[in-house]
Amino acid sequence: MAKRGPYVKGEAKRTEILQAALEIFATEGYRGTSLRKVAAKCSLSLPGLMHYFSSKEDLLTQVLRMRDETARARQDERSSPESYREIIREGMKTPGLVELFVSMAAAAGDPAHPAHAHFAERYPVLRERVAGFVQARMDEGRMTTEIPAERLAVLLIAVADGIQLQWLIDRTTDMEQPIDDIMRLLTRDAEG
Repeated sequence: MAKRGPYVKGEAKRTEILQAALEIFATEGYRGTSLRKVAAKCSLSLPGLMHYFSSKEDLLTQVLRMRDETARARQDERSSPESYREIIREGMKTPGLVELFVSMAAAAGDPAHPAHAHFAERYPVLRERVAGFVQARMDEGRMTTEIPAERLAVLLIAVADGIQLQWLIDRTTDMEQPIDDIMRLLTRDAEG
């Protein structure tokens, strides 16, 4: 049975809010953007905006979920090393979302924080995807290492997350280079 009425309208408005927040945070930054601006873009008051979310942290967590879902969909279309680089490049174009990610990841260490569940779900899925990518290259003979693909995935994600933090502090930091360097080391082993 198709959903109708207020529920559908509420879900549509919630999606509109999330898309507006994603755009505003991406261009204007996480810390520099007030939720009033997001509300205004959606023709809502601040209390009207917050009607759709249990808290500001819930809204911010949902923005991250939307960002991850969008990135995952693009990655499904292209499963090459270049797709990972494109995601990193997008981060460099949207510093507000990188700042939001890093801030919420730190806050998610508290099991009571709304972002905790998101990150607890995110990392196992991400590790599995990266391990699959690495294992496929190992099976093809294009990459080799004594480190199992699952452990290497943890390492690659740690480098990607860590370089984002460094980049936030110093925007001259190249976020792609550390990933390229690790991939080159792993590929060199396969060639060598």
